[in-house]
Amino acid sequence: MKQPSPPPVLAQVHQELAQICPSKVADPRPGPAIPSLEAKDGSNAYQHLHVPVRIMDDFLRLARSNTERNLETCGVLAGSLKNRVFHITTLIIPKQESTSDSCQTLNEEEIFEVQDRLSLFPLGWIHTHPTQTCFMSSVDLHTHYSYQIMLPEAVAIVMAPTDESTPHGIFHLSDPSGVSVIRNCQQRGFHPHEESEDGNPIYEHCSHVFLNAKLKYEVLDLR
Repeated sequence: MKQPSPPPVLAQVHQELAQICPSKVADPRPGPAIPSLEAKDGSNAYQHLHVPVRIMDDFLRLARSNTERNLETCGVLAGSLKNRVFHITTLIIPKQESTSDSCQTLNEEEIFEVQDRLSLFPLGWIHTHPTQTCFMSSVDLHTHYSYQIMLPEAVAIVMAPTDESTPHGIFHLSDPSGVSVIRNCQQRGFHPHEESEDGNPIYEHCSHVFLNAKLKYEVLDLR
């Protein structure tokens, strides 16, 4: 079965003002990793997902020329499912246009063709914050929503080379709290979000992700 894949688009942004009471604005920082809840059948709510240890450094190397010019870079993380464990095996760098706080893919059909040809699952995306801290902006949250509604295990990796305290983070939307907030948000561009009904963070560090030093992967640079 062919797997659909959303492009890792950080859309061109336009400043918008949301009418949210200041006391109701969600904290833009990620929540802590929450252990997967046990499902009724005794299995974990999320399948484990293995990330190659070196893939983040390799991505930073490929993004270096953009980073030095204060331009974002984005890529797609794809892979396979084996013995009920997802493995990221391919980093796809699509053609793209970037600014200091946005990145938009071009020729997105090339991404779909690669994933179909290699029978890959879209397991998430990765992008840089050249000069900002390691967090997910409102635009990032909406981008990741399109991945996570297709595959709950999908991850968003943020690389922030100038953030000495947290140079990278692996995040996903909290479910159901964050998923519900983003699903019901009609705004685009950079904007504040209203806090979730239960007060939980909109997004959080992943608890189902494991860094795997033995996992092999390939890089497909389509630029």
